[in-house]
Amino acid sequence: MQYAYSTRMSTLKPTAIRELMKYFIRTNCILFASGNPSAESFPLEDIRRISADILETQAKEVLQYGISEGYEPLRELLKNRMKEKYRCGTDADEIIITSGSQQVIDLTCRALLNEGDTIVCDNPSYVGALNTFRSYRANIVGVDMDPDGINTEKLEKTFRAEKNIKLLYLVPTFQNPTGISISAGKRKDVYMLCKKYGVIILEDNPYGDLRYRGEDILPIKSLDTDGIVVYCGSFSKILSAGIRVGYALAPRDLAQKIVIGKQVSDLHTNTFFQVLAERYMTLCDMDQHIKKICNLYRRKSSLMVSTMHRELTGCSFQEPEGGFFVWCTLPPEIPMAEYCSRAVKNGVAVVPGSAFTVHPQDPCNSFRLNYSTPTDEQIVKGVEILGKTLRSFQ
Repeated sequence: MQYAYSTRMSTLKPTAIRELMKYFIRTNCILFASGNPSAESFPLEDIRRISADILETQAKEVLQYGISEGYEPLRELLKNRMKEKYRCGTDADEIIITSGSQQVIDLTCRALLNEGDTIVCDNPSYVGALNTFRSYRANIVGVDMDPDGINTEKLEKTFRAEKNIKLLYLVPTFQNPTGISISAGKRKDVYMLCKKYGVIILEDNPYGDLRYRGEDILPIKSLDTDGIVVYCGSFSKILSAGIRVGYALAPRDLAQKIVIGKQVSDLHTNTFFQVLAERYMTLCDMDQHIKKICNLYRRKSSLMVSTMHRELTGCSFQEPEGGFFVWCTLPPEIPMAEYCSRAVKNGVAVVPGSAFTVHPQDPCNSFRLNYSTPTDEQIVKGVEILGKTLRSFQ
């Protein structure tokens, strides 16, 4: 049968990274292409103990439908944590529990976007967000990045030039894919520009807790006295990616629309895992756990970067201060697509930088590496293979 797909879906393509993973997971490739947390980071014994107790004491509750806004004790814990640790949230904000922070992106777009409206983002940007924007048939405009984040002069020019701008989407801390963080001063500049031009900021912060070098920078949401920032948070990188528990901290009126959108999407987030997250926050030392996994990723990132310095002569990259990724730019004479193709044939999978550009056809001579997932041995061997691949062009 010939299927007549909706206009929204007919032009969408699968996410490049997930398609790559389906293939490479069946091979012996060393995977620098994923964005998964390390399995070593999961607090397995705590999860086993808490899960057993939940099923013993709250089985009827966690196996039943829940409210769309989320499990109330978890919402309260998160609201307090955001205020105390990150200075985020006012009495005019609400916490909504979602099925991962990806759902916050989708539901915010559902609440605000009409077809043809404009979304501005840094370029390159998170591919999952880009595909969400495409699914709403938005006009996506990318703004170049500086070493300390989005270029604010170009951002203001974009605000002046484009029509119907509804959202500015940013991953301001340890951005996916580049690992760049927006400086504290520039965060204030971005906020003031969005206030001036009436643009809502969608602040996606899945890596914010994973700082292992440098000084902490408060989220953009901490500046929000005007109700223009929707904050996306997640347990994926600090507890478990598979539980799919995220949250939005959003102005109350907008939060209510997000809840309505959620009701036509999945009714509510998995109750068992919401209770698990709440119990973990209550019974365990989550900040000590975060410190432990930051030590893990500090070691892994240092190992990858030191090996890259030895093997990838002529490439440019920076040692990350947190997050999961290294963004590597090849010498201009080496074609990125051909390099990535040869690397795969040699047994190492990286993600071509073009997967993250607003327009995939735009020039890009960079690729993304992940150090959180592979073992130490795979990190060393994989970067050595990337070095041999680089030298094969000489």
